[in-house]
Amino acid sequence: MSCALKPPRRSWELAFSAEPAEVASIRRVMRAHLELWGLSNLVADALLCVDELVSNVIDHVGVGTPASVTVSARGTRLRIEVRDPGAQALPVLVRAGEDCEAGRGMVLVAALTDLWGVQVDGAGKTTWCELVTPRSTSGGGVRD
Repeated sequence: MSCALKPPRRSWELAFSAEPAEVASIRRVMRAHLELWGLSNLVADALLCVDELVSNVIDHVGVGTPASVTVSARGTRLRIEVRDPGAQALPVLVRAGEDCEAGRGMVLVAALTDLWGVQVDGAGKTTWCELVTPRSTSGGGVRD
């Protein structure tokens, strides 16, 4: 059993403009943080989740919308939050037909994560999801 400690998992936030070109930058930042935190095993699922949440802002709130992504890791959970001003455009699970090219995003997020939800307030909404991580140590690092 390895007891090597990883760096502390400090939350981070990235403001962005809801543009298709921004997705690649957000993915790079997400990958770097997850690898630094020793969570390489979550990279593929976390990147797919952030892709879907950011794409929902682009597609349903509007291109150019100011938004932000916040990622935190506490205990055994990695939480991804995407905040935007579009409280009227709430994500939902839909059953897309076999021939549909869209409509499966939140179904994928629900399948990959332990929990997901939406918080609405006067300034907009935060769509969030949580993935299970390896156990955390009291010092903020992780144990395998």
